[in-house]
Amino acid sequence: MEQYEPERLSAPQLAAMRRSLTNGRGALTRRSLLRASGVGALALGGLGTLSACGIPPAKRDGGTAASDDHSAKEKVINFSNWTEYMDVSEDEKSRPTLDAFTERTGIKVKYTEDINDNVEFFGKIKPQLAAGQDTGRDLIIVTDWLAARIIRLGWAQKLDHANLPHAFANLSAQFRTPDWDPGRAYSYPWTGIPTVIAYNEKATGGRKVDSVTQLLDDPELKGRVSFLSEMRDSVGMTLLDMGKDPGTFDDADFDAAIGRMQKGVDTNQIRRFTGNDYTADLSKGDIAACVAWAGDIIQLQADNPAIKFTIPAAGYITSSDNMLVPAKARHKTNAEKLMDYYYELPVAAQLAAYINYVCPVDGVAAELAKIDEAMASNTLILPDKAMAAKSRAFRSLSSEEETAYEEKFAKLIGA
Repeated sequence: MEQYEPERLSAPQLAAMRRSLTNGRGALTRRSLLRASGVGALALGGLGTLSACGIPPAKRDGGTAASDDHSAKEKVINFSNWTEYMDVSEDEKSRPTLDAFTERTGIKVKYTEDINDNVEFFGKIKPQLAAGQDTGRDLIIVTDWLAARIIRLGWAQKLDHANLPHAFANLSAQFRTPDWDPGRAYSYPWTGIPTVIAYNEKATGGRKVDSVTQLLDDPELKGRVSFLSEMRDSVGMTLLDMGKDPGTFDDADFDAAIGRMQKGVDTNQIRRFTGNDYTADLSKGDIAACVAWAGDIIQLQADNPAIKFTIPAAGYITSSDNMLVPAKARHKTNAEKLMDYYYELPVAAQLAAYINYVCPVDGVAAELAKIDEAMASNTLILPDKAMAAKSRAFRSLSSEEETAYEEKFAKLIGA
């Protein structure tokens, strides 16, 4: 086996990870509609070993050889997922969509909620993947930055799209071409998570806030604006506002976005940069408007009708959680059948009705309306065409870019 020098984390990368895991997206539960942070394509193994251990920096030439598939003889799937990321019955004793899949196919799903955050989970499976061994899992769900890394390292199996007719046909356009998996050769999204602008209309005097420019320049909002302490979200939204594409920006664009926000800091327009703790201030009106995570807004609106959200004309950032088949998994075809099953419209609707995330399946609105009309009309769950067209993804970063960008962002936010 080839030997590699491990890729170590820089101080800015470590600092960004700690911010995320203490009060950022990495600190939140799945039920809050947020997933662990994409702190770069770092492929980390756990906070306790971050500075001591590394992983190979790139995939082997030619990728990972196909594993022997035992699906025909072994009617089973070992599926690892996040907690509360699957529909359950009212008595919480069964999982209706999984049960229906087993009844239809005869394939038993051994379902395990053993993912609490991307970092911790990767620490569990990295040793087996690096050693070319079966992880004991046929299907996993990880966030885009980690999915990108696993694919690049050659630790995911290439999918057979002949087994994925519904997924291929029904995948929403906004999720079809991530730069880390063009054409979805290795992955399909489980759900999407948008970053939007939120405001408390009582605190704004009834005025709508719908752009980063307004957040940074409106004198009536001075000192009552917050941005997120997650670099991709705040910088990505600012890049869009400046007419730059977060999927193709260069160093000069990044520096310009940092400079734009720095002016907001210097003039006290921006009150602070926050993790998920902005929600209390927004609800009280101490923060009038902010860059926010959509899942938080759905929850806040349930208790406070003054909380509103907008999608800027310039666009918004969307991230995703994604299904992968790990290298050496024994039941690839079975896993593909389950992946495809969740792209059937009635099944996708049933899942979306329970987890309340952005559903990546086109054409599901009519089925979801049969379950809950309000959900079917909520664009934070089912983006309409206009909203989906404004969705943008923050591009993958090299380790060198990650270090440089996080260092500049940490200086901006005083971290």
